[in-house]
Amino acid sequence: MDLILSFVSFLLDTHGCSPQARTQLRMAVEELYVNVTLYAYPSGDGWAEIRGSVEDGTAVFVLIDGGRPFNPLEKGNPDITLPDEARGIGGLGSFMVKKMVDEMEYAFHDGCNRLTLRKRL
Repeated sequence: MDLILSFVSFLLDTHGCSPQARTQLRMAVEELYVNVTLYAYPSGDGWAEIRGSVEDGTAVFVLIDGGRPFNPLEKGNPDITLPDEARGIGGLGSFMVKKMVDEMEYAFHDGCNRLTLRKRL
């Protein structure tokens, strides 16, 4: 995880990203990567790739994995007004990520999940 977060930080710092946007993007990438490692590969063996760039003042991160298809955008947002025990398990991390980025899109192509995050810097 340290290598991934260092990559995210280096890319953002190189492009003059604000501390708040940097923190949000680091948290978003970490949350999504951890979800891949925990849930995408039931057998335990798998891979994930993270690509990053800054295009016209917008940070773009793409998380790609060959795990089971899963579109986090299809899951409804949790009702955060309910107490923890009344809310179902799952969905809170994706909800947080949606709040921290400007755009999030999902595609399943050539046997791979592709989750793209965009945030204006």
